Amino acid sequence: MYNPSSFQIDDPRVIRNFIADHPFAQLTSFDGQRPVVSHLPLLWKSSSTPHGQLIGHLAKANAQWKHAGGTEVLAVFTGPHAYISSSWYETPQTVPTWNYTAVHVHGQLELIEDKAELFEAVDELVTAMEGDQPNPWSMEKADSEFIEMLLDMIVGFRVNIESLECKFKLSQNHTEERRTPVIEALSKQLDDNSQQIASLMRGEKQGQCNESRIS
Repeated sequence: MYNPSSFQIDDPRVIRNFIADHPFAQLTSFDGQRPVVSHLPLLWKSSSTPHGQLIGHLAKANAQWKHAGGTEVLAVFTGPHAYISSSWYETPQTVPTWNYTAVHVHGQLELIEDKAELFEAVDELVTAMEGDQPNPWSMEKADSEFIEMLLDMIVGFRVNIESLECKFKLSQNHTEERRTPVIEALSKQLDDNSQQIASLMRGEKQGQCNESRIS
């Protein structure tokens, strides 16, 4: 993606946090004629490779897995985003824009053939997604025959990550004089996206945008 240096985030911990906080991705592959996209949750995990890997699964009825195995794929994770009115800058010679956050992950997709590995991959994903629930559901709570039936209906995969791109476009290319009223205007908006972008801009303003929860 187009990613000027002022918007780039290179800290791998920040990128892993972002994926953990925004796990619903668009997985894109090429079937030989056109791009194919599926929308699905993906889980980052460490591996022997420098960037780690993503794990996920597709419905067996989804034909994407039939051509994607062994090929390069792109997973796009998107976070908060918000429209920025030029009137908020309170200075001349500005135009409207859009602030946003995104991570692009490139890597080789490998199908999970072993049934036990597939169970483990799904179990890891479920555990991660259920982690903040007051009464977390687990695969152990379901009947084993039911789980076996469901596993027969999906195809698991891992994406061995080759490169990562992270972009936080938060008006860093503007002066503090212009950024401050934008943060104030966003803070007055009622939608969650605007509130989150305002919060990120405050962090960037204070030099905290690269702080991380994951070591």
